[in-house]
Amino acid sequence: MKKALLYDFYGQLLTEHQRALYEDIVLNDLSYAEVAKEEGISRQGVYDLMKRCDKILSEYEEKLHLVEKFLNTKKKVTQINQFAKDIKNRNGDETLQEQIEQIEKISNAILEEY
Repeated sequence: MKKALLYDFYGQLLTEHQRALYEDIVLNDLSYAEVAKEEGISRQGVYDLMKRCDKILSEYEEKLHLVEKFLNTKKKVTQINQFAKDIKNRNGDETLQEQIEQIEKISNAILEEY
């Protein structure tokens, strides 16, 4: 999952060739041997390229922390939703219920942005 998130955030910064191989391995779940055969290169060549791509993507994350921020935001929004549900289940006040529904709507909108 971490590799897929790194690719989602920083994949466009790889070359077209790197992106294609990375997608095949990480997103399409092909083996190194399958990709090597398809690309006409050695399995070791695919392995080396993947290692290089992982390093590049990790370096971007070390500098920008976008994946970390996304995961933290997602965790907080999930907590907001849980608190809202807990409050809704405990209280029968309609105005409060409407406000809780707005909280849920906003927090879900934040999650959908990612």
